[in-house]
Amino acid sequence: MSAGPLTPDELAQYQRDGFILVRKLFHDDEMSRLLEFAQQDPALSASAYGRKDATGMETKLALWNEPGENLYGMFARSPRVVDRMEQLLGGEVYHWHMKMMLKEPRVGGAWEWHQDYGYWYHNGCLFPLLASCLIAVTPSNRENGCLQVLRGSQQLGRIDHGKTGDQTGADMERVNAALERMELSYVECQPGDALFFDGNLLHRSDQNLSDHPRWSLICCYNAARNSPYKVTRHPAYTKLEKVSDAAIKTWTAE
Repeated sequence: MSAGPLTPDELAQYQRDGFILVRKLFHDDEMSRLLEFAQQDPALSASAYGRKDATGMETKLALWNEPGENLYGMFARSPRVVDRMEQLLGGEVYHWHMKMMLKEPRVGGAWEWHQDYGYWYHNGCLFPLLASCLIAVTPSNRENGCLQVLRGSQQLGRIDHGKTGDQTGADMERVNAALERMELSYVECQPGDALFFDGNLLHRSDQNLSDHPRWSLICCYNAARNSPYKVTRHPAYTKLEKVSDAAIKTWTAE
């Protein structure tokens, strides 16, 4: 686990590349606990819905606007995540939303090229001062459709987006031009690894044609100073109460 805040070199890397991968941000026993909780959580299975890719294959996800007091919230409110987000976004942040992505074996669909701010733009955020932390819950690799990122693509600014299957995808004319000029990186992770990435970073993932699931918890944050100017599906600024660093291990269901 990375013990301290991001170093100046790591911050510079994030500004250059649009992402930074922190290995073992969470311990193995913390991740085992999260996986077991999620697998047995009736609320997760009840709220999960599908999004089809351009070929009709489907990835499921469950999304929450509030971090809450459950085990998912202990991760979203962890100082290991929030403190780094405040470094990356240059000040106080609040919880924008979080989602559990469930890319199941043999049936999990692709996610098309997109920027998160490509559609968060329509949620009333004037500035692209948003970022996400993807926490690998199960191993993530090329075989089971790990995340792919286009290094430095956040510097392109927001690209127009339109419908692709059930998803919202970036303008492929610009994406293809960017692919000719920028490095494509496959983000292979073990449980507990965490990818912090900019809201304008282009990213996608392949279908999961393997025998192994790819589950990930994605916690998304907005700068407090970037609260939406209108009411939308995601919340306006609400102070985010961090939990203790030990909260994941000590959490118990009521």
